[in-house]
Amino acid sequence: MSQQQNNLPALKEARLQLALKAIERDATLSQRRAAAIYNVSRVTLGRRRAGIPLRSDCTPNSMNLLKTEEDVIVQHILDLDARGFPPRLAAVQDMANSLLAERHRDPVGQNWAATFVKRRPELKVKFNRKYDYKRALCEDPEVIQGWFRLVENTKAKYGILDEDTHNFDESGFMMGMISTGAVVTGSERRGRPKSVQQGNREWATVIQGINATGWAIPPFIIFKGKNHLSAWYKEDNLPRDWVIAVSENGWTTNKLGLEWLKHFDAHTKKRTVGNYRLLIIDGHESHDSLDFQQYCKDHNIITLCMPPHSSHLLQPLDVGCFSPLKTAYGRQAEDLMRNKITHITKLEFLPCFKGAFDAAITKANIQGSFRGAGLVPFNPEAVISMLDVRLRTPLLPTVEDGPWQSQTPSNTLELGSQSKLIQERIRRHVDSSPTYMVEAIKSLSKGAEMIAHSLVLMTKRNAELQAANEASSKRRSYKRKRLQQQGTLTIDEGVRLTTLKEFGACSDRKKAKKRVRVEAGEPSQRRCGRCGEAGHNMRTCRQEAAIDSE
Repeated sequence: MSQQQNNLPALKEARLQLALKAIERDATLSQRRAAAIYNVSRVTLGRRRAGIPLRSDCTPNSMNLLKTEEDVIVQHILDLDARGFPPRLAAVQDMANSLLAERHRDPVGQNWAATFVKRRPELKVKFNRKYDYKRALCEDPEVIQGWFRLVENTKAKYGILDEDTHNFDESGFMMGMISTGAVVTGSERRGRPKSVQQGNREWATVIQGINATGWAIPPFIIFKGKNHLSAWYKEDNLPRDWVIAVSENGWTTNKLGLEWLKHFDAHTKKRTVGNYRLLIIDGHESHDSLDFQQYCKDHNIITLCMPPHSSHLLQPLDVGCFSPLKTAYGRQAEDLMRNKITHITKLEFLPCFKGAFDAAITKANIQGSFRGAGLVPFNPEAVISMLDVRLRTPLLPTVEDGPWQSQTPSNTLELGSQSKLIQERIRRHVDSSPTYMVEAIKSLSKGAEMIAHSLVLMTKRNAELQAANEASSKRRSYKRKRLQQQGTLTIDEGVRLTTLKEFGACSDRKKAKKRVRVEAGEPSQRRCGRCGEAGHNMRTCRQEAAIDSE
């Protein structure tokens, strides 16, 4: 397209402005005659006289963001994609909401991000989901029907209620692995996009139990190691009834399986409605040990083992809990990587798993798991069904804006209002056509708005980085003292042991100083109770004076 064709809209707008000025100066000049003189549309001239603005100056009612705001989001997405951190749709939605919050506007809807990507040619959604084909498929209808007959007969024989139906299983978590999913990339990218991950392949095992009514037993976490470290128990947000255990390889053993069973009994006994509890298990070796089965028999716990290679269909935890739990954990690890936390250890695993546990192990997911497995309510046909639930977030009420008075703008909203005010004043100028001046101010305003929008996103990004680094620095500062060898510790027990260790270390240091003085043959003399030095007391201590002067 030539430069002359690019200038046609501006020339047309200039002729319209001249026609409007001519009508204002000459009351006898008709609208039809002015349109003919200046070679403009009579209908367009009439609309402009009625106060209808230029189409390019209007924002469609269906658009939540300004054009400059959308351009900034696109640029930010492409920048993240180029550095190996393509954002998810939820992250794109957060960007839009951050910009809207600066203008005191409502957040975008749930489907806005997907629609936004579809209408922007620079972007598209791609999946980098992993698929695991190692697990054998077992969908024999006769085997599945036999399992449901066994469940039905067992519950009838022992009078087991739905409220007393439980399921438990182990699941391994690779600490440094992020989750895969839909990300937003540049439209020119070919093939599946890659997201940077830390790559720590150390495993942690989580033994989790759930109840059919929708509540979960506190998790039982197994780390690889021989000693409990005090730093694990420094996290303030970890529930005190969680259990941490250690084993040589981080996996479940027969001994730890029995320890979990006691943990299960302690948290379900008081909540049992009937006389027996049903525990759905798989064929893991630790579930079939003599001690495990004897403990179940002594405490009225009835165990049912699923058919081999069928847990992905029949086990509630595999049906609806472990997948969202691992996805949530992968996103927690991905957030750490985005914030430059490049080494995920046991210290980072605990808060990451806590966030993932709260997000995934919910009442709705637990009940949906038993429903999807066909156990509660009892429905064998539900095994082959698919459940798709989407949540919607209500929008906030609109905020009314008052008339703008000319002043120095301090944010994007005030900047846009000031720009509109200047454009209106220039249009009322009577000496000459203001078209080119208005266009120049529009360009200046657009550039300033895009800089301001980018600043909003960068400020939010910097806040996330600072929070992540502060949390990481705090965890790195923890002292890693050995609390006990092997065994299990609840969070509450670990906190109490850590406190006792720290108090004992402080007391031991004071005793050691006194013992050194005695062994050196120093005469016994009174010393300051604050600093331990001789020659003064607490009232005249220099340390107190130094603190006061500061």
